[in-house]
Amino acid sequence: MSAVNKVVLAYSGGLDTSVIVRWLQDTYNCEVVTFTADIGQGEEVEPARAKAEALGVKEIYVEDLREEFARDYVFPMFRANTIYEGEYLLGTSIARPLIAKRLIEIANATGADAISHGATGKGNDQVRFELGAYALKPGIQVIAPWREWGLNSRESLMKYCEERDIPVDFANKKKKSPYSMDANLLHISYEGGNLEDPWWEAEDPDMWRWSVSPEEAPDQPTYLELTYEKGDVVAINGEAMSPATVIETLNKVGGANGVGRLDIVENRYVGMKSRGCYETPGGTIMMKAHRGIESLTLDREAAHLKDELMPKYAELIYNGYWWSPERKMLQAAIDESQQHVNGEVRLKLYKGAVSVVGRRSADSLFDERIATFEEDDGAYDQKDAEGFIKLNALRLKIAAGKGRDVL
Repeated sequence: MSAVNKVVLAYSGGLDTSVIVRWLQDTYNCEVVTFTADIGQGEEVEPARAKAEALGVKEIYVEDLREEFARDYVFPMFRANTIYEGEYLLGTSIARPLIAKRLIEIANATGADAISHGATGKGNDQVRFELGAYALKPGIQVIAPWREWGLNSRESLMKYCEERDIPVDFANKKKKSPYSMDANLLHISYEGGNLEDPWWEAEDPDMWRWSVSPEEAPDQPTYLELTYEKGDVVAINGEAMSPATVIETLNKVGGANGVGRLDIVENRYVGMKSRGCYETPGGTIMMKAHRGIESLTLDREAAHLKDELMPKYAELIYNGYWWSPERKMLQAAIDESQQHVNGEVRLKLYKGAVSVVGRRSADSLFDERIATFEEDDGAYDQKDAEGFIKLNALRLKIAAGKGRDVL
């Protein structure tokens, strides 16, 4: 083992990371600093302080990062209409660069020479945490217990706690959800349990936490009006809101209308396919609304170029390259495209569906004089289309004249 004097651990206060605290102390004979982030997971994070103290931790960081998460990570990602593999809104992926950044900042502040996390050796999060850490502090040492120890089941973790008097709520050990869940302001994910059978329908009412089923959603639609400034939502129904409050509000309204459930099989960066279910009510609404306001305000070629770049941008975030030069370069282009993405979008939410039913903007590129099917007073000369078509057909005509077979 490399010598480690102090390590900063991403600490949730749950079973896994509580075991990791003691394991780091025993295995590396080092001081452990804990860092617990509130990124909108919907649970109290302050109890993690008492749990860390009970484990002998002296330096404890518990931080509310909800606004930073929404403002500096979620909103920039949504300016790009980012979707991975056509469906996934990257709720877990986008939280990891912020956590990695704070781990490194705390390591610098406390003089730690290593960081640690509780991500498993089968998942994407280990890659995301560590790529971020190395990008921000090349010489940092990373300790990933799941790649080192032999505690590969919940039962072995519980036994470890019992043998070492680690404070865990043993009374609730049989009440744990059968699913592996991860939540933040943007989404909640479910993996494991019955979901490991891709044929099993995810209709377990005890699994879904944020949304009603579309069948049980209200019989009357809900209408929302989102106000945009430079590609970001700044108000809902005329009420100005911070980025975090926007997402929280849309999560509640969307969840109540059965919006945002997703069941997919995705390709992990580490090579395997994984089946997961996600609830992203607010993100689903924002995605639809943002495309709605862009349809009115964004130039055609700029919009099409954004759509071409988006899969690469999504892949960078999914694979953990938020702190890479290529992501920064793409972000600059995306942000530049949003300078005139301003205005209002009216949405209808009904039994799991989100529809854009209105949009308006002072920066609109929609010209009624030209687009009308009525008399346009010469705003558009239809005769111009003839030359346009002939020029674009020229290469096709030449190829056909040379006997090229197109059938």
